[in-house]
Amino acid sequence: MLANAELTQDYSILDLQYKQLVEALLEVVNVPPIPLEVDATWEGNFRGFDGGKFYVVRSGALSARYQDKTVYILQPGDMLLPDITGTSDPGVSVFYGSEAGASLESYPALEFMGRVFSEPAAIKLWTRLLITYSGLMVRITASLSQEDSVSTPGFEMFEPGEIIIQQGDRADYVFNLSSGVAEVLVGDVTVGRIGEGEIFGAMAALTHADRSATVRAKTSCSVVKVPKEQFTELIKSNPATIHSLLIDMANSIVNLNEQLVGLSGKPK
Repeated sequence: MLANAELTQDYSILDLQYKQLVEALLEVVNVPPIPLEVDATWEGNFRGFDGGKFYVVRSGALSARYQDKTVYILQPGDMLLPDITGTSDPGVSVFYGSEAGASLESYPALEFMGRVFSEPAAIKLWTRLLITYSGLMVRITASLSQEDSVSTPGFEMFEPGEIIIQQGDRADYVFNLSSGVAEVLVGDVTVGRIGEGEIFGAMAALTHADRSATVRAKTSCSVVKVPKEQFTELIKSNPATIHSLLIDMANSIVNLNEQLVGLSGKPK
C-alpha cells in the first residue's frame, strides 16, 4: 500500500505484515475467488465494483480517492475493504479506480466473513489484519496532516531483555505481538509467555487498572500498539475481536496455572 506522503520504516514493516496476513487469511478461509479485470478508471469506482465484496489486487494498482484526492494506492497483495459509507453521498464517499488497469480477485463479503467467524484461526488472523490495517491508516493520516500534532508510536521493536510493559504502569495501550516471543513476570517470577500473533495488555486497558504484570522481550520482538480508546471501538465494530481476545486470555490463564503448579512442586 502506497501513500502520497513521506512515510517511515515502520510503515514499510507494517505494510509487509499486512500483505502476509492477507495471504494467510485467504488460505485459511479458502473461499474460491472470482477473477476481475479492471480497465483504467478516471472517476468514480472501477467497472464491476461491488460494495458487498472484498477484493485482492493481484497485478496493477488501485487508487483510493476521497474528495478528488488520491489518499493511498493498493498494490499486489493488498486487500480492498470497501468504505462503510457506500456511495450514496459522493461528497463523503471513497472511490476506487485505476490509472492503468489491474487484475483483481473478488470474494463475496458475507460468505467470506461467515467462514472467518466459523474458524478460530481465521478470527485471529482477521483481528491481526484489522489492527495492522488500522496502524497503516494512522500513519497515512498523520503523514498527510498539516497540523503539528502528537501521534502514537503505534509500532515498536524490542530487543531481548527489553521491557514492553512495566508492572504498575498506567494502561494506555493494547498490544499485538507481530513476531518474536515475550515472557510475563509478576515481581521477579516468570508466570507465562506470549507468542506471535497474541494480543496482550487488554485486561488492564479495558478495566482502567494499572498493569498487573511485566512483559519482557525474550527474543527480538515487533509489537503493534493500539490506543485503548481505538481498541474499544474496534471491539464494538468487530465482534470477532472479542473471540480472539478471549482465546489469548484463556491461553494466558493456562500458562499461569502451569507455572504455579511448577512453582508449588519445587522444594523449599
